[in-house]
Amino acid sequence: MAVITGRTSNLIARLGRAGRGAHVSRPPAIIWLPATLVAVAVLLPLVYLVLRTLGVGGEIWELLFRARTFAILGRTVGLVIAVTGISIAISLPLAWLTARTDLPLQRMWSVLTVLPLVIPSYVAGFIVVAALGPRGMLQQLLAVPFGLERLPEIYGFPGATLTITMVTFPYVLITLQAAIRGLDPCLEEASRSLGHGPWDTFRRVTLPQLRPAIAAGALLVSLYTLHDFGAVSLLRYETFTWAIYLQYQTSFDRTAAAALSLILVVIAVVILFTEVRTRGRAQYHRSSVGGARPPACAQLGRWRWPAFGFCSLVVLLSLVMPMSILGYWLGRGVAAGEPFQVVWSSALNSGYVAALAALAIVVAALPVAILAVRYASRISSLLERATYIGFALPGIVIALALVFFGANYATPIYQTLGLLIFAYVILFLPQAIGAVRSSLLQVSPRVEEAARSLGSTSWQVLGRVTLPMIHRGILAGAALVFLTTLKELPATLILSPIGFKTLATSIWSATSEAFFARAAVPALLLILIASVPMAIIVTRERREQHD
Repeated sequence: MAVITGRTSNLIARLGRAGRGAHVSRPPAIIWLPATLVAVAVLLPLVYLVLRTLGVGGEIWELLFRARTFAILGRTVGLVIAVTGISIAISLPLAWLTARTDLPLQRMWSVLTVLPLVIPSYVAGFIVVAALGPRGMLQQLLAVPFGLERLPEIYGFPGATLTITMVTFPYVLITLQAAIRGLDPCLEEASRSLGHGPWDTFRRVTLPQLRPAIAAGALLVSLYTLHDFGAVSLLRYETFTWAIYLQYQTSFDRTAAAALSLILVVIAVVILFTEVRTRGRAQYHRSSVGGARPPACAQLGRWRWPAFGFCSLVVLLSLVMPMSILGYWLGRGVAAGEPFQVVWSSALNSGYVAALAALAIVVAALPVAILAVRYASRISSLLERATYIGFALPGIVIALALVFFGANYATPIYQTLGLLIFAYVILFLPQAIGAVRSSLLQVSPRVEEAARSLGSTSWQVLGRVTLPMIHRGILAGAALVFLTTLKELPATLILSPIGFKTLATSIWSATSEAFFARAAVPALLLILIASVPMAIIVTRERREQHD
């Protein structure tokens, strides 16, 4: 048995050494120049925050080093750790079941399990309170048979953790699904031929190959939790985002808010450093001659129906429950005489701006991801990490920073769709970079080197070799961006052109006035629109696997 273990260990070691032998020559201009421009552009909000903070002088240190600030820091970090850990625990088995097994209705689960991503956190917060609050719907259902008069408080850390996990675990799930579908089964087969069972093979061979995808998804979850406002405000759990919002809304103190935002930047830098250490430097691709082939479908056997039940439970809590409550609100509103109005113009605006954002962000993400993976260095790593800073900041901070720059230095694009799309690039660029990077790590650089040796230019290698081989990651990144752009609220409210309404702004307008029935229609329409691209992507993936 010791011989078997040693052979498997050598197999993994060779895998890591193959990745470290990646192409590290000087990157061409078509890669480093746009990557540098993208990284510099997305750092504009950080420049704004630094200028705001430096203008106040020494008073800002009193705010930063108060006991209350350290208490908020502890609550924020605790929430990030809890949500990220639970999201990974949910997504890893889900991704494997929906991508590599004979799970019943596998294609349906592939779509349904990622749809919670489009539910805005402020809507999810209302739903959690309405369903699980001390006198919510669950208490009303249990009151008659069990005489239950009040449920335990859902507010605070438990409610915030549940709510944010409901809407963020698909970040990890989507990146993992793309990575699992791109795995070469040869290493798993080699492990099995050496006598290792399915679980041992998964732990020793498959899981290490998924580490970059897990790290990329966990990074997105962590940064999303860091900047979320809707859930923590509704569940009464004070984090830095809520404190920043209160500084803007109650005292109109942008300087104090900017200083607190810089603390978020510091936390984000720590998270980024942790993610780099976690994912390692290896690239996971074939090092031998031959082409990769689709992996065989794993037979669940007696675990088939328990796995079906697990997927059902996740979808029930994260999708069916929210949609049922939205339907309940809609039914009550119609019964009470509320007019049933489908906001088609807002739906068209949402789809249009989300598609533009997905296209712009994928284009911006490609040179950054290629530079970081194919031409790894301290500079390329720094440029890639810099693009993640905006995702850690609340949307209101990004929006106000762009208002400052737009009104003072870029008046022609102020209050235009161009500035709004730029805000989306700053906010959601990491989603596309993470997905593209995970796919690129699975492609051997020798294929691109062979194309160059045959006389292909950098543009030809990019268009004919690299992009076709990482199309899964590109599609996954575009889907992530499309889904999250649909529900983005603060930046859309502040930066959108006058009269430009989206489904997110329609939902917010209705819920802020407690018109839940009126909010149900655009919320349900939002989920419906988001399901279309996901269904197309999943169908295409399944067709490619069977071809």
